Amino acid sequence: MINKIFILSAVAAFLGLSAQKTHTVAPKETPYGISKQYGLSIDELYKLNPSKKDSGLKIGDVLVVAKTGSSPKTVATTAAPVKAAPATSGTGSAKTGTITLQPKQTVYGITKQYKISEADLRKLNPQLDSNLKIGDKINLPLENILKYGDSSSTAGAQTTTVVDKTPEVKTVTKTETVASEPAKGMYVVQTKDNYYKISRQFNLTQKQLFALNPGLEAAGLKPGESIRVSGSESNAINVEDNSQNNSTSTPVTKTVTTTQTSAPSATSSASGNTSTSEDDYVTYTVQSGDTMFSIMNHFNVTLDQLISLNPNLVDGLKAGMTLKIKKQDPMYSKKAGDVLSVVLMLPFGFDANDAKYRTMSMDFLTGAKLAAERNAKSGQKLDIKVIDAGNEVTFKNSLSQINQDNTDLIVGPFFKSSILEVLNYVKQKNIPVVAPFANSPDLFDYNNLIIIETENSVYSDRIVKEVSQVYQDQKIFIVADSSKANANAIKTGLEKSLAKANIVIVNSASEIQLENNMMTGQSVPVIAVLADDDDAAGSAFASKIIALGKQTEGIKAFSMFYSPSFEKNVDDLSRSSLVYLMDRKINYDGDFEKQVLADYKAKYCKAPSKYSVIGFDVMNDMLTRENKKGEIFKQIGKSQTQLATKFEFVKAKPNGAYINNGYRVVRLMQ
Repeated sequence: MINKIFILSAVAAFLGLSAQKTHTVAPKETPYGISKQYGLSIDELYKLNPSKKDSGLKIGDVLVVAKTGSSPKTVATTAAPVKAAPATSGTGSAKTGTITLQPKQTVYGITKQYKISEADLRKLNPQLDSNLKIGDKINLPLENILKYGDSSSTAGAQTTTVVDKTPEVKTVTKTETVASEPAKGMYVVQTKDNYYKISRQFNLTQKQLFALNPGLEAAGLKPGESIRVSGSESNAINVEDNSQNNSTSTPVTKTVTTTQTSAPSATSSASGNTSTSEDDYVTYTVQSGDTMFSIMNHFNVTLDQLISLNPNLVDGLKAGMTLKIKKQDPMYSKKAGDVLSVVLMLPFGFDANDAKYRTMSMDFLTGAKLAAERNAKSGQKLDIKVIDAGNEVTFKNSLSQINQDNTDLIVGPFFKSSILEVLNYVKQKNIPVVAPFANSPDLFDYNNLIIIETENSVYSDRIVKEVSQVYQDQKIFIVADSSKANANAIKTGLEKSLAKANIVIVNSASEIQLENNMMTGQSVPVIAVLADDDDAAGSAFASKIIALGKQTEGIKAFSMFYSPSFEKNVDDLSRSSLVYLMDRKINYDGDFEKQVLADYKAKYCKAPSKYSVIGFDVMNDMLTRENKKGEIFKQIGKSQTQLATKFEFVKAKPNGAYINNGYRVVRLMQ
């Protein structure tokens, strides 16, 4: 019987080795992720596949992931005689193994993960104390390791050694596939995940996600890694406004300025510590305060590229280190001449006899033309071509009208699917593309894309900050729209910022009610928040706040969105110190705005519509960021306010698209 067990286990081990000698690259896979999957370093992976170091990975590539005769990381176990008792989770089991302590692991965390009491853990580890160090060996029951070990612990651990007190045993080797459910409050990173997707899935801001996972911002997301997405730690997190002018809530990424054409515009204190080598690389000396994330963003490189050239980074980033960094292909710039060739793609729908978006497109065009004319009068040389983008069905016919060798900027189209087709069509030329309305996480990977629409999460984060600043134990009512997504985001943020806050989500403003003081019988003021951008909801909210303000003093009101009723009732709403967020709203008192409106009326004999204003703002903002070489990204970090829209672009993700986080805060004061 013992011989049979040995033979079967050996055959299983051989089959496991044979099946893992090659790997076919799937979409979104990286050298780092593949190397971790097979227990290799990135250097080892490139040694096995030398042609891929310079050419990079492509979907469908077949990689060698194990040397001939070698094996993946294994667990050495002991096959006991048939009469031997099976291993158990208690310390009485004869079979034990060791794990290597990983970063962030604690005694408490080990007991929870491996389902062992602290008393039993200390029996197996008499020298165990609270001063654990990364790399320490911890003894555990083998069955618990195999059952509850996760990918991060097994990947960093040495081969588990098993001690069996039963005599006359044979040692066999088998390859174990260890899988475990993530602990409560934890999440296992998937291949296509990004910071935005995870943050929205668990109702977090990116800042809260980084606060829950120290080091995550610098290291980046790794498929298979467990990260914390909730827990007691989150109660201490406050949403803060990181904007320099305190008018917008921005992600923790910061934009930086550099004179290198290989890097997007951004500011870094270390720009003077970069030296150029004679080959395709530069060297950089790490400064105090640098993070992996800031270096990746500054040089427009990925974590895989950094680690492959600097293997010592796995031990951490230290000031004074000299990093070798591969020069990246420069962002788009003109080949010759100083005339900017701009393509404007709008869904007129003439080719498909589809008038659904025709009015919207015509209005957008009138505003864009006015912006182009103003910039031309200022001396900018422009060649603008307008293309009918049709609709989603007929769009592909429009792509052939784009001259990739003589186009410096593409504004439009409107639909996300069409934006993706344009991006893929011009990817070899890396031509900047502007998305006026499309905004989706699957657009965030394109570093030549500029997204105009501001995320609702930016607005909800700011409302959380505003409410938290005035909160004094009042009951909080949040008026939701039909989806309740915005209301839930605000409620989650407030619960993390305020201790034991009484927060109620309601479907309409009519459900907002004053509280009564049980001792005095008098009405107690409340805080009301509007999370619905419908004008009718805004009007009802304004009426309710005015009525409540007449009943008692101290009402506080906030709105994620602007409503025309707010301007009509300024005096009454000032009693409640209404604070609302606003974008695409014209400041009629501004000199610039007055001039643009006058020019528009003189040209078209009417005031601009909503989409005319958007067309002007988008085109004027993009053209004022361009230089004669078409290097729009060199000035993408500037904050600019156009006729009605504030533009403040940040990276949606490292080496990804730029997204607008601009908006304005309006406060009605008594």
